[in-house]
Amino acid sequence: MALGGVLLLADLARGSLDAARGICWAAIGAALVAVLRPVRVTAGADWLAARGLLREHRVRTDLLTQVRRADGIAPRLVLRDVGGNRVELDPGVLAANPLLWHQLETGAHRARERGLLREGAVAMAALAERIDGEGARAVLRASGLEPGERPARG
Repeated sequence: MALGGVLLLADLARGSLDAARGICWAAIGAALVAVLRPVRVTAGADWLAARGLLREHRVRTDLLTQVRRADGIAPRLVLRDVGGNRVELDPGVLAANPLLWHQLETGAHRARERGLLREGAVAMAALAERIDGEGARAVLRASGLEPGERPARG
């Protein structure tokens, strides 16, 4: 929205601002907000939700039937449950928030035990490896050890 305001002010300073151009700059600013606003991901006991600009999508993690990775320009994790509900989210969100990852992993484990999660073991394992590896590296960095280094013996 700030970019729309700056463009509006620049047009005003040039002396070429009229009603049509003002509406155009405001629409461009609103479109940028809509496109660039990040999805808010929340989770609780046996559910995960992603809230976009207009609506919230929610799945029951303990009733998941599918977890798949959709690769492209921006990798996405697609979750589906028995009710047909679907959530798409950036896997980086889970990597950045271990509590969200824990909620998803716990629910997916329950769904797998119940025989519901038929597609997604490979995607979940790859994601777990990535997230757990990043967590281990963060712990090593925080403790002053870098991966591959050995502590000094004295």
